[in-house]
Amino acid sequence: MSDLVLYSLDGCPYCERVHDALDEHDIDYDTKWVEGLHSKRNEVRRVSGQRAVPVVVDDDRGVTMAESANILEYVERTLVPQAEAGR
Repeated sequence: MSDLVLYSLDGCPYCERVHDALDEHDIDYDTKWVEGLHSKRNEVRRVSGQRAVPVVVDDDRGVTMAESANILEYVERTLVPQAEAGR
């Protein structure tokens, strides 16, 4: 199991952008698929304080982040350099 978890919703274009970025850079992560109804997203709310997705939880760095634009910036600034260094 990876220390990076992406909470995602099937068919969500914002979630797909994050999946694509992580996959493009071969970053190891796990996906937790959430329910379509906001009222059913209690696990997302528990980890992030909200029910919207995408949400990334990076246990290695103690980071929980929402909003695809913020997550993509985090991926580029933090995770990509580390992934490239490990190659």
